[in-house]
Amino acid sequence: MINFAAMKAGVIVVAALMAVPGGARAGWGGADALDDALQLAPWAAVAALKVCGVESRHEWPRLAASAAASGVLSAGVAYGLKSAVSERRPDGSDNRSFPSGHATIAFAGATVLHKEFGRTSPWISVAGYAVATFTAADRVLRDRHHWHDVAAGAAIGVLSTELCYFVSGRLFKDRGVSVAFSGRTVGVAFCLR
Repeated sequence: MINFAAMKAGVIVVAALMAVPGGARAGWGGADALDDALQLAPWAAVAALKVCGVESRHEWPRLAASAAASGVLSAGVAYGLKSAVSERRPDGSDNRSFPSGHATIAFAGATVLHKEFGRTSPWISVAGYAVATFTAADRVLRDRHHWHDVAAGAAIGVLSTELCYFVSGRLFKDRGVSVAFSGRTVGVAFCLR
């Protein structure tokens, strides 16, 4: 039997993943424009799938909380290490090679995509990790990073996201997260039954 929901999800994620890099190929930005777009493609796919109503693991508030925590933690670790380590890039442009921030962001997004939509279709996970892997490989091929920079970035992205989902699962096991917007304020409420 054909799973049309999984097919729909696959089409949406492929469209989302291809739409972002297309603009980079068209010439906006500098030499890193393709990688800048690709690192965000898994994140764009998460939002696109959720907006299109594809079944995810969590509702909007919890998805947003887990994804935001993952993005903040992974970027914080990666950019903190960049400042602390000061490794020279292979092209000699600066001392911010280790770890790869692009690989970190791409793999964190791919892991959020997998956690939220991997049960709907495994191809969604495959597409997300393929884009993240391509992003990392491109950084090495263009001499922006060493192979160990992108491997460390990928590990930071995956592990940060796994940690955030683990903590989120412990904190909100059977409880909810509510987000309210009122004028210029945003309120977040946690149900602690």
